Amino acid sequence: MPIKEGFSAWELENVREAECLNAKQINNMKSKNQNPTIMKSLKSAAFLFLAALVLYSCSSDNTATTETKQESGLAHQAPAAPVEDDGKGVGPITTVEVGDNVDEALAAEGKSIFEGKCSACHQLSDQKVVGPGMAGVTERRKPEWIMNMVINPEEMTKKDPTAKKLLAEHLTQMTNQNINEQDARAILEFLRQNDKNS
Repeated sequence: MPIKEGFSAWELENVREAECLNAKQINNMKSKNQNPTIMKSLKSAAFLFLAALVLYSCSSDNTATTETKQESGLAHQAPAAPVEDDGKGVGPITTVEVGDNVDEALAAEGKSIFEGKCSACHQLSDQKVVGPGMAGVTERRKPEWIMNMVINPEEMTKKDPTAKKLLAEHLTQMTNQNINEQDARAILEFLRQNDKNS
């Protein structure tokens, strides 16, 4: 059998073995008075199996080569600098001044905003709905982090380590409600009031 272009010697050897095996089976069947049509079907099936095996092995080699090239390309890049977590999050809020006492008027405004934009996903207790419960959030997180999460949830879940963990835990991206800094401050005050009253 002449060597065909595009096939390796190993692939052709496997095809030859399959053809020899099928020829032996046909002769065997003829000697036992069995139907050679079944053998033709088996021969076709064996050839298709070998062809699929050849195609699979070719595609696997290409994938491995591509992965190796990609890995070696990454090896030449400098590692990304680790993000320093100061607990304030990522966003426009860098400092927030909160008093010892809750500003009741600001908290009332925050309650109205929370009920309209946040309560569908967050309860004031520790119970999870879609997102985590809000009970104790002002004790666990810095005020800047809370406001940045309210204002800037997409960037927070991409860059802030704590927000990334919360996204992994709750499996739902917090929706950006287009809350401005003033409204975020009111929500923060409402959450402080909720935690002080609990």
